[in-house]
Amino acid sequence: MRQSLYQFISKIRTLLSDKFQQYDAKLPYLLTVLIALIVVIVGVNAFIELTDTLESEMLNKWDTAVTDYVISFRTPALTKYFMFVTDVGDLYGYLVVMGLFVCISYFVFKRWKYVAQTALVLLLAAISNVILKRFIDRARPSIEHLVSVETLSYPSGHAMSAMAFYGFLIYLFTQFKMNRILKVVAILFFAFLLLSIGISRIYLGVHFPSDIAGGFIAGLIWVIFCILLFNVIELFQRDPRTK
Repeated sequence: MRQSLYQFISKIRTLLSDKFQQYDAKLPYLLTVLIALIVVIVGVNAFIELTDTLESEMLNKWDTAVTDYVISFRTPALTKYFMFVTDVGDLYGYLVVMGLFVCISYFVFKRWKYVAQTALVLLLAAISNVILKRFIDRARPSIEHLVSVETLSYPSGHAMSAMAFYGFLIYLFTQFKMNRILKVVAILFFAFLLLSIGISRIYLGVHFPSDIAGGFIAGLIWVIFCILLFNVIELFQRDPRTK
């Protein structure tokens, strides 16, 4: 990612050099951030398109069919598992996981920036989720809820936060220099946990499948934007021409 960004910024710098004799060395980075914002806008448009179809008959049928299929697997053992998983995707679950990540960052990677970046992505997702829920104002499913809920339904806060948090961790682990087997195991574990959190909300009867899809899309938007932004900032700080 960083190498690709560097090449992209270099191309912008070359283009500016061909067009202008003098230009601000910071301009290629500003243009790259602008393009990152355009990526976010495109993602938001996809999110809005999904939101506009919430009341459609086709989506309602899809929500009902998927929900009926998922809850048909309800068993005492599976219910305990999904209750545990949904707790992992809640506030206290993230505090525990973040605590473990802090220890790993301190003792293994010895870099605090990864913790700060992950916390920022999660915070942005959480704040924007509250705003989106109030703006869209979709009620919860009317089927039996196996856990108590108090907020609105769309987009799923659990799915959005899980995608932002574990999605960004997946990206970080792809960048870490570590044992390849451990890296693959960690990435698969985060991906499985991310999907489990989303499915748990349908299984427990507190979200429509489209709530989960919307949450995943919105969370992914933040992941992509933050990855681009963090890498641009790091390249900017390393570039002697911007000093």
